[in-house]
Amino acid sequence: MTTINCDMGEGYGIYRLGDDKALMPLIHMANVACGFHASDFNHMHSTVRLASANGVKIGAHPSLPDRQGFGRREMKMSREELANCIIYQVGALVGFLRAEGLALSHIKPHGALYVMSMNKREVAEAVCDAADVFDVPLLGVVGSLHEEIYVARGHELISEFYADMDYADDGTMILTARHEARDPAGVAARCLRAVTEGLTRTVGNGDWKVRADSICIHSDTPNAVDIAVTLRDALGPHLPSVRSR
Repeated sequence: MTTINCDMGEGYGIYRLGDDKALMPLIHMANVACGFHASDFNHMHSTVRLASANGVKIGAHPSLPDRQGFGRREMKMSREELANCIIYQVGALVGFLRAEGLALSHIKPHGALYVMSMNKREVAEAVCDAADVFDVPLLGVVGSLHEEIYVARGHELISEFYADMDYADDGTMILTARHEARDPAGVAARCLRAVTEGLTRTVGNGDWKVRADSICIHSDTPNAVDIAVTLRDALGPHLPSVRSR
């Protein structure tokens, strides 16, 4: 079975980013922003409540401390400093989960932190240092340091395929400052191939091996809701029929 996960809860103050209310019934796992690239205490709590009401599993989506760049720019931090940065953010979300009688489902680094942890050993180790504290699965991708280090450190790896991002010829997702709208039918076809064949087409027209334990969509992709609806229709037999928190 393959699940659908979504990076969300990324509003701040009076500002809203993405239609979380419409997306939540369409997904299985919510990766909730923890305040360092987006969100705040009110948004975190309301996103937890919205996910709970829809039976969606709730994970932490910690970032490099970069609001201005939405966490999509690289930063240089020591292993200890980075681990502390992640523990701080995940701990905040755990507090709101406990307020609602819920448990943390998983951790998924955001943006540049995620991509850096794919190929920088110290970053991947720092992610694991933080994950050791919370003892939950980590979202990542096979064929990278996620598979090598996360698994060696004893963490369950939930391997993702990205629905609304392009893949470079080395298998790295191409990180952009803003997500553009995507053709829902084309996205669904790519995801179905990833699930059934374990392959995706790169920007250089090659094939790259993937493992789609979960399909990721981004709430800040302009037509994310249309993508999610089309994706659910296309992947119907491959998705869990019943959700559990």
